[in-house]
Amino acid sequence: MFEHDYIATQPVFYLFIAFSALLTYGFFWGKRVNHRLFLSAFNDLVDVIKPVDQTFTNIGGLIGYHASFITKKKGAITKVDATITFLPRQSWLYFPVSKLIRRWDRLFITLYLRQAPPEEGHLIEVKYAAFRGPKITNADRLNREKVQWGKQDFYLYYQGMKMRDALVRFIGKNGDPGIVRHIAIVPDQQRCFVFMIPRKGEVGRYFAPVYEWVPSLIPKAGDA
Repeated sequence: MFEHDYIATQPVFYLFIAFSALLTYGFFWGKRVNHRLFLSAFNDLVDVIKPVDQTFTNIGGLIGYHASFITKKKGAITKVDATITFLPRQSWLYFPVSKLIRRWDRLFITLYLRQAPPEEGHLIEVKYAAFRGPKITNADRLNREKVQWGKQDFYLYYQGMKMRDALVRFIGKNGDPGIVRHIAIVPDQQRCFVFMIPRKGEVGRYFAPVYEWVPSLIPKAGDA
């Protein structure tokens, strides 16, 4: 009895209680922040895509979410998949480490196309490409040049001048990449991939121009 009373009066005991309370607060704070980001990002996607059907799936508890959106039957884009993964804000012990290793929350969007575009093309931010960025499978078969999009440097990969011109026009029409870090047009897979760093209230703003532009890459009936 006296031993327990002695422990309860020690400064270390109170520090332990305070530290535990802080971690508990951090857990609920981080969970709330990530959930709000998920709702903001996926509500933005719904507003842009206007799907006829949609499903949402939780990934591993607090890690992230996946969504599938079915679009209108006659559109150039048949389906959109989106996966958002978060920094572990709910774990204040691991969060700083994850911030150094992963750096950002991540939003991966896949657009399934009714027809394959005639050429492959990529816009990928230089810093993202250097920091654990994706490997472009056919990079050795594509032309590459560096372009400035807004205040950021991007690599422009293109198979032919038609795709280059389409990408350059897209940049010219949309002067700021915002949270977009990679746009990939991949005919072999009949898909377009978009990688974004999701921020509250910004996903729809920067995804909408991509979603509206991609159908223009699909040849219409009668095109040469």
